[in-house]
Amino acid sequence: MKAKEFIPGMTQLLSKRPDMFSMGVWPGYYSRAKGCSVWDLDDNRYTDMSISGIGANILGYADDDVDEAVIEAIRGGSSSSLNCPEEVELAELLCELHPWASMARFTRSGGEAMTVAVRIARAHTQKDVVAFCGYHGWHDWYLSANLGTENALGEHLITGLDPRGVPQGLKGTAHPFRFNHIEELEKIVAAHGKELAAVVLEPIRNLSPTPEFVQGVREIATDCGAVLIVDEISSGFRMNTGGAHLLLGYDPDMAVFSKSLGNGYPIAAVIGKESVMQSAQRTFISSTCWTERTGPAAALATIRKHGSENVGDHLMKLGQQVQDSWKELLSKHGIPGQVSGMLPMSHIDFQTPYPMETKALFIQLMLEKGYLASNLYYAMHAHSGDHISGYLKAVDSVFQEIARAVKDGSVRKLLKGSPSSTGFRRLA
Repeated sequence: MKAKEFIPGMTQLLSKRPDMFSMGVWPGYYSRAKGCSVWDLDDNRYTDMSISGIGANILGYADDDVDEAVIEAIRGGSSSSLNCPEEVELAELLCELHPWASMARFTRSGGEAMTVAVRIARAHTQKDVVAFCGYHGWHDWYLSANLGTENALGEHLITGLDPRGVPQGLKGTAHPFRFNHIEELEKIVAAHGKELAAVVLEPIRNLSPTPEFVQGVREIATDCGAVLIVDEISSGFRMNTGGAHLLLGYDPDMAVFSKSLGNGYPIAAVIGKESVMQSAQRTFISSTCWTERTGPAAALATIRKHGSENVGDHLMKLGQQVQDSWKELLSKHGIPGQVSGMLPMSHIDFQTPYPMETKALFIQLMLEKGYLASNLYYAMHAHSGDHISGYLKAVDSVFQEIARAVKDGSVRKLLKGSPSSTGFRRLA
């Protein structure tokens, strides 16, 4: 593949690497996309019932309203020596949606926005240590958790993340704890409480938070003088128009958004309380491309459409229908597996003797039926009832084939491509 020859790691995003699905079978590249349809480079059309742009395209691909706003911004000049007024308008809108927040800063990707948030928290507290729960990107502050450990981040969605290139001086500055395990955060505080700058967590992922966890992280952060940062990069605008933390009872000092914020256009936001956000002026945080116009224009259009069409409700209903049907079909065909995840970002863990091969076979058979599908389903507003019913009919048929293959031990023999990978590994 030419991409392997010219691009280290093949793609810019681990989650879009073909070997994360089924190398040699998964199309990998697209020529165009609209709604929930994607055309590959050979002009084969698929209905995308998989990762929906890794959760970025929450309305659907090439949404007319968002695209028109971006085109208008481009025609007016996407950048200049002056600043675009859309960034002020977007800051005001985000603070209206989140009344606890009063200021915002913008970047163009989630990972850098999380790094900005952690930098502001450290500048505000003049402390170094971060306690975190969940996945928060590729930057040094996060990967430093794997310095001097075998795999501290292995419990946080991606295993095998090599911290090579991260300064050894950051060792001991980032400590993971598991979701809903407040006792693990308490243990970190017992060892590093006086040095704790921030507590960082996703408000929801595979599990819903317990009331004790929600209350506990707030109390611990307050007692330590640490900044409580809610990472809404994945969860934001899935369950409601705004952050999931609004529904789940969290009381953060900062929140970070990206992915769905601009329906696939590059935009990310860090919002927070004025007392914390003003600390951005006591450190250096600045970038030319953070001032371009298309990102804020896309975000404004996305948020307005999201709210007016109750997109969060639609996504929740779709996710519930898919999860319920997955469970029913797994049981119907006798395939061992577990269904979990927040409703709009659902996934199946196949628990057959060869789970990665089973996943690859599912992908392969669904492709043959015209679907981009994996063990993940990320809901888009473009998904209709007809899309869901057609998809589930295909899943029913494919599960029947998989059950037969598992029973007679032919799963591996049926694969046309390489089995899916788990976690991060270097490409040869």
